[in-house]
Amino acid sequence: MDTFPPLTCDWDGEVFRPIHPRRADNYLTVGERYSIVQYEDRSAATHNHQFAWLYDAWMNLPEDIADQYPTPEHLRKRALIDAGFYDETIIDAGTNAAAIRVAAAVRAIDTFALVFVRKCFVIRRTAKSQSRRAMKKEEFQASKTAIMEVIDELVQRREAA
Repeated sequence: MDTFPPLTCDWDGEVFRPIHPRRADNYLTVGERYSIVQYEDRSAATHNHQFAWLYDAWMNLPEDIADQYPTPEHLRKRALIDAGFYDETIIDAGTNAAAIRVAAAVRAIDTFALVFVRKCFVIRRTAKSQSRRAMKKEEFQASKTAIMEVIDELVQRREAA
């Protein structure tokens, strides 16, 4: 089943009524059963502010580190990881030499992941999704604030050097 965008509905005490019935008709089939999931919406302003700020920060990265972040998305995902908003996978490669080879392969598959080796282990960290479905507004705000602090610290540390 394909997913569809959130459909805003009113609850009248008996049934959910879509605010935009024609839009609902584009995604739903009469007689089918659908699960309803509640999520807290966040303002478009705070969401858009993050991406505008991030783009400006990326455009103004010091030259000596700019090539490490080829896109604003690379910068955002690395900042999320550095701020602790990540999922982690640990692979036991058996030996350090094998771990180095596995890490190279993992890096090639996902350029956004932070991949490193500790003895015989390969650690892969991927940024948590900031989508409206994945993060409630409080967690999004915390992650937004954290990545702004991480990026600001990164730039200030470079400028001080």
